[in-house]
Amino acid sequence: MILEHIASPADVKELTVPQLKELCRELRRFLVESVARTGGHLASNLGAVELTVALHRTYDTSRDRLVFDVGHQCYVHKALTGRQGMFDALRQLGGLSGFPKPEESVHDAFVAGHASNSVSVALGMARARTLSGQDYSVAALIGDGALTGGLAYEGLSDAGASGEPMVVILNDNGMSIDPNVGGVADHLSRLRLRPGYYQFKKGYHAVMNRLPGGRTLYQFNHRVKSSIKRSIYPCSMFEDMGFTYLGPIDGHNVEQLCTTLAWARELGCPVLLHVQTKKGKGYAPAERQPERSHGVGPFDPKKGFVSAQKVDFSYVFGHELVELAGRDRRICAVTAAMGEGTGLQEFSAAWPKRFFDVGIAEGHAVTMAAGMAKQGMTPVFAVYSTFLQRGFDMLLHDVALQGLHVVLAVDRAGLVGADGPTHHGCQDVGYLTQIPGMTVLCPACYGELREMLRTALSMDGPVAVRYPRGTEGRQYPDWRGESASVLRQGRDATLVSYGVMTDELLSAAETLAERDFEAEVIKLHRIAPLDPEPVLDSVRRTGRLLVLEDCNENGSIGQQLAAALAQAGVKAEQTLLLNLKQSFAPQGTVAQLRRLMGIDAEAVVHAFSL
Repeated sequence: MILEHIASPADVKELTVPQLKELCRELRRFLVESVARTGGHLASNLGAVELTVALHRTYDTSRDRLVFDVGHQCYVHKALTGRQGMFDALRQLGGLSGFPKPEESVHDAFVAGHASNSVSVALGMARARTLSGQDYSVAALIGDGALTGGLAYEGLSDAGASGEPMVVILNDNGMSIDPNVGGVADHLSRLRLRPGYYQFKKGYHAVMNRLPGGRTLYQFNHRVKSSIKRSIYPCSMFEDMGFTYLGPIDGHNVEQLCTTLAWARELGCPVLLHVQTKKGKGYAPAERQPERSHGVGPFDPKKGFVSAQKVDFSYVFGHELVELAGRDRRICAVTAAMGEGTGLQEFSAAWPKRFFDVGIAEGHAVTMAAGMAKQGMTPVFAVYSTFLQRGFDMLLHDVALQGLHVVLAVDRAGLVGADGPTHHGCQDVGYLTQIPGMTVLCPACYGELREMLRTALSMDGPVAVRYPRGTEGRQYPDWRGESASVLRQGRDATLVSYGVMTDELLSAAETLAERDFEAEVIKLHRIAPLDPEPVLDSVRRTGRLLVLEDCNENGSIGQQLAAALAQAGVKAEQTLLLNLKQSFAPQGTVAQLRRLMGIDAEAVVHAFSL
């Protein structure tokens, strides 16, 4: 076994080419066995094995800066940088992160969990290197899916014009999570028709450098060739941006990758290396179902993945939207490369002409939806809470300012579990509720989700329906449009929450009742515009207020209710806000994180020190 003797990237540099190939085979077995135990991102890592090995053969990541885009393909990198023994706790509380994390290792250059930022980060690092007079290399590893995000082009445009020595490695597997869409994917497909070009270019350059006067002749010929080429057919867009374009090359030929990466690094200018890989490479179930094997739970490596449809909030939302779209031809569904994750597969099959996957471009999705709404359609943008953050400016300027009827289906609201701080949906409460004219509805069960989605589609102006990842807990009475409901009468304290966090309040109230402490439980159905009156009426009687939320404190509903109490002159003997304060929650199960952050039923009971 070679892998068990790899303690650092220095060991990779000592291997022969045959040993490198064997190491790649062992890494694939290691990935499948590890992810099968813990769950995680599988297909993307299987596709990047040879590329990651070659990167560690070429660069010293303890000093050189390797910037991952999204970062879900960093497992091989972690295994080669001294963290093999931590994979049993991958994505678990206190364990190995599923994304790059500088706190874990000097080899992790930058936190990555969202797409399209790697080129901008890498350019910043390259410019810092130049300004400080240091000597290290910089590389960005970006997938073709991330190229559907506008930030990638902002970075590429600036980096190509900068002249800074850096290498952008385009890991082109034709997919992000769902198959890639749009003009960029078409452009890369055309580039794939030019194999072998870079080998000739490299050989010609080497020969001319050895000949007397050859370098001058090469530069002259290069200018002439470029002029003729541009007059005959369009050049690669990357070359137009100022990059030296190399590729496409086989991303599973580790020897060729090592050679080409070394050459790209030595060119001393902005280089874009186009590498073709296969998502799920080397594990048949992942190759057959790359979308299904992108992010997986624990599974049996011999049997592959179970494809049974799970009923959860995403599924219920998608199924209900299909039904509603059958009654109203104005309803359209929009997704940012997350059709399957947001439960829209059924909609895309039933109403393909009204289904729009815009790629990893959340800002564009919001603004496109605004344009649709302005012209009389009813767009529903299904998006994870953590990714909606990228569309905040568009929500303000393009949607809310004109009062346009755009419906946001905010999936994965609140704590999401193993993906950790880059993916928790804990910010949307703060920013959505501050947008003028925004309505925010918070279902706590499937029945409420259906009712609130119907209501959202019938309203005017922007509306967000936010719901968590996973399945429902308690079921609640049918929602009749009221802003809040008193679920349990009490005399000693007022407990307030919304969404599935209400489950924790009811459990706490039941425990408190056993100790002769009767808490009144109020469930907020709508948090924007916030109606504080039901809470104020209750606190006037109980004298105590506790607000439970899985969001950060600044801008929280608890703060808004506390301010409403003060403005109304209602004096509470005790006001307790249980939330995430100003911290980023780590990874772990949702139950573990609620307990750790002090926002579960036990924390509510403890707050009254009985």
